[in-house]
Amino acid sequence: MSLRLSTVILPIYRWAAEGRGIWQRAEELGFHAAYTYDHLSWRVPFRDGPWYGAIPTLTAAAGVTGRIRLGTMVTSPNFRHPVTLAKELMTLDEVSGGRVTLGIGAGGTGFDATVLGQEPWSPKERADRFAEFTALLDRLLTEPAVTSEGTHYSANEARNIPGCVQRPRLPFAVAATGPRGMRLAARHGQAWVTTGDPALYETGTPEQSLAAVRDQVRRISAALTEAGRGPEDVPKVMLTGFTPDYATPFTSVDAFVDFAGRHAEAGIDELVVHWPIPDSDFAYDQATFERIAAEAPAQLA
Repeated sequence: MSLRLSTVILPIYRWAAEGRGIWQRAEELGFHAAYTYDHLSWRVPFRDGPWYGAIPTLTAAAGVTGRIRLGTMVTSPNFRHPVTLAKELMTLDEVSGGRVTLGIGAGGTGFDATVLGQEPWSPKERADRFAEFTALLDRLLTEPAVTSEGTHYSANEARNIPGCVQRPRLPFAVAATGPRGMRLAARHGQAWVTTGDPALYETGTPEQSLAAVRDQVRRISAALTEAGRGPEDVPKVMLTGFTPDYATPFTSVDAFVDFAGRHAEAGIDELVVHWPIPDSDFAYDQATFERIAAEAPAQLA
């Protein structure tokens, strides 16, 4: 499998003024997929600025593009319920003509964790909820009617007719780095997502980060084998921007090809890069970014 290059476009743009054009430009540049974050708000400097909903943004993007895949990177149970989310995803898959991938993860302890008035969940409760959420969402997007009573999430004769355009349902790209999450990804995922090892982001070296990614790929491959699946059949996706050398790859096409090639050798099949945003960690030069999008994939094929 050749390394795929995708982008993530934060939902910060007024649609008519900027958003429409950015999503269309992502398709023109040949990205495999364009994702967006599924938060209600995110960290500084985005906390107090414009921030729009993920599903409406993706629905609008579906209407102005025709080829590029669309998705969340990632959705979590922090403020979602499987029943309502399934209905929205089924509809989005229909509107997009079957171009949707659901990136899904356990969520964290940020603003989304308390926005509905609840106390932050412990790591164990997050893991418990994530497993139950994902399993129920799988059923809701696969079966026309679902009744299920769980510890955290239930459904009573929930209907999703006619179901997804993609069969048996739209693909899940499951974000996981721990053993339990990787087993969940091996069971339900059509792709696996990592950001690298967060413990190395501020204090690690690029070499340590690459070694950590290589080890994560080894562990998800083992989990897939244990689940009776071929590791080569489940793409390994890396969301960039959270490793010690997060900015270096975007200084030139050659620097990016070097970074991407090393991660491809480590087992990554798809790299997701942030669309440039001034005055942020993603303040890459737009012209260089577009050259990378246009030229790097051919060099990595």
